[in-house]
Amino acid sequence: MELEGSRIIAADRQTVWEALNSIEVLQASIPGCKEMSGNAEDGFEAVVTQKIGPVKATFKGAVSLTDIVEAESYRISGEGKGGAAGFARGGALVRLADVEDGTELTYTVEAKVGGKLAQVGSRVVHGVAKKLADQFFENFEQAVAPAEEEPEKEEETADAEDKPKKGWFRKLTGKNT
Repeated sequence: MELEGSRIIAADRQTVWEALNSIEVLQASIPGCKEMSGNAEDGFEAVVTQKIGPVKATFKGAVSLTDIVEAESYRISGEGKGGAAGFARGGALVRLADVEDGTELTYTVEAKVGGKLAQVGSRVVHGVAKKLADQFFENFEQAVAPAEEEPEKEEETADAEDKPKKGWFRKLTGKNT
């Protein structure tokens, strides 16, 4: 299975690069990520729970970064095992480029699944993979993009308290430009 896409992130390239290498941002961005440890130099380990078609599983896996060109690109490779549900293995080439509105993040993903996941069917797996990629980049963009000023509201909903605030990574790193 292959996926390609790109996103414009309203932040400078260095900020986006730092976020792509931040365990906090990655954990917050990966849908279903329950735990994450490690670092960009040595690799990451993660525990992710996902539902793909009728199969719901918790995957434990490792991710490594190679072919690193500082603030420009890297190759991310990983494998996760979900017990009886099967496995997922793959990689992605991630590239960053300066554009007028910030940074363009382009990705090309190749993935393979086995076990019960492979029995679900490639159309379902591809659809879920596309949805998860979109969710990841939406979450990533919310963490990195500058916060928009919103008028104060008198009543806050319980859901609003649980959601990460937009631009929290930039505020954390002091890069509010």
